[in-house]
Amino acid sequence: MSDVTGAADGDRRCPCTSGLTFGECCGPILSGARRAPTAEALMRSRFSAFAIGDRDHILDSWHPRTRPRRLVVDDGIQWYRLDVESASGGTPFDNTGEVTFTAHYRADGERRALHQRSRFERRDGRWVYLDGTVEG
Repeated sequence: MSDVTGAADGDRRCPCTSGLTFGECCGPILSGARRAPTAEALMRSRFSAFAIGDRDHILDSWHPRTRPRRLVVDDGIQWYRLDVESASGGTPFDNTGEVTFTAHYRADGERRALHQRSRFERRDGRWVYLDGTVEG
């Protein structure tokens, strides 16, 4: 669990490393106060959800067709940095989008990275994660 939770979590830097505070960036999306306006914003919120252990947001933001019945999250992994390499589509005017990123994490005392291309779809007016391909 990251240190972004707590009474003043809105004033702390967002786990997605956007440079904004949690309250300006992913916090309102995770709380349900607003929808992700783009596929990239949803992807960033999903990274933040993994970083702080918000399993509900991870599952809720997953397309029902591809969502697993049971989510297994390794609490021993510390997600600490997100690098968005590219985004295609996924704007407020699109119905599909793709985001390529590298998510950096620590596990078993070692630094590691996950490079993935994720696909998103707008469903009932909101972005959802469809699936992803691990690259490299």
